[in-house]
Amino acid sequence: MAIGKRVDSWVVTDDFWARVEPLIPARERPASKEYVRKPGAGRPPKPARQVFEAIVYVLRTGCQWKALPKERFGSASAVHKRFLEWAAAGVFAAIWQAGLAEYDQMEGIAWRWQSIDGAMFKAPLAQEAVGPNPTDWGEKRQQAPPASGRPWSPVVPRRDRGQSA
Repeated sequence: MAIGKRVDSWVVTDDFWARVEPLIPARERPASKEYVRKPGAGRPPKPARQVFEAIVYVLRTGCQWKALPKERFGSASAVHKRFLEWAAAGVFAAIWQAGLAEYDQMEGIAWRWQSIDGAMFKAPLAQEAVGPNPTDWGEKRQQAPPASGRPWSPVVPRRDRGQSA
């Protein structure tokens, strides 16, 4: 039995990329402007596959955008910017829909057994049934004055400045 090479969970395989790539929008520049990169005028854009792999890395590891390994993925802010562009373009919803459709073809989803459970509004009779929240004091409570009638204040020893003992 041959054991395959271990692949990190964020690595995008060629097969997976072939299914995702058509869903990624091409970067478009206005036709009226000719884009010429001048020497030293910024970084060239990262390939879409490298950006997608960086996004998968963040999702799989749970790290913050700024914690992306720069040597592997480049600028974290550039990756995040493309993530926001793709999210606005509906790329991730399209990937989810395509994956769901593919799974339905392979395994078949028993749609009649699916259900949704959730509450979108407060229960109308909840407070009457359980009573008021014991931690909700309504108005801020004030400390009762001591029996002597004077308000409490901490005793701080007084320092005489500039006088010798």
